[in-house]
Amino acid sequence: MAKKLNVTPLHDRVIVKPAPAEEKTAGGIIIPDTAKEKPQRGTVVAAGPGKKDEPVTVKAGNTVLYGKYAGTEIQIDGEELLIMRESDILAIV
Repeated sequence: MAKKLNVTPLHDRVIVKPAPAEEKTAGGIIIPDTAKEKPQRGTVVAAGPGKKDEPVTVKAGNTVLYGKYAGTEIQIDGEELLIMRESDILAIV
């Protein structure tokens, strides 16, 4: 997170960097690329100011859990990120 992001989300939007997908199972079996599941955990990179009466509760650096199909995939400076509403975030870890 040393690199400054040149994109600022609006209102209650949050930009999240997804955690890498699991490479192995608990038993040591290597998972092929075609069978990997989308991660549901990530790190907040940037957050908007919030709505008029509701400030955003997450901030940059928080690790969060979100729904499997939450957000929209975007690519900024060659990096895969998700942009989603704060309401799509289920928990702060």
